[in-house]
Amino acid sequence: MSGITGTWHLRMKTPIGTIDAHYRFTDTGDGLTGIAAGAGEQVPLHDIVREPVTGGERVIWQQSITKPLRLNLAYDVTVVGDHLTGHSRAGRLPRTAVTGERTGA
Repeated sequence: MSGITGTWHLRMKTPIGTIDAHYRFTDTGDGLTGIAAGAGEQVPLHDIVREPVTGGERVIWQQSITKPLRLNLAYDVTVVGDHLTGHSRAGRLPRTAVTGERTGA
């Protein structure tokens, strides 16, 4: 499988510790949709954009969470095979490292 489509286990290394979340990206034919689940809540992903890069795919998206804090997050990751790396950012806060592995189609 190539690109971001499928289910993923992501880890965000934050100043308050590592946060685990599960993501599902679905190709609808008109674009991508996505859902994130973690910290006792499930939230939709917005403004998902993907573009090819050498050896993989760059994907950016936005999401809003309320746990552990109320934040608007922006993600920028690169997918290569069944792995992704990149960062997320909440407003003016420093970038948070993001890593992940595909867990299913």
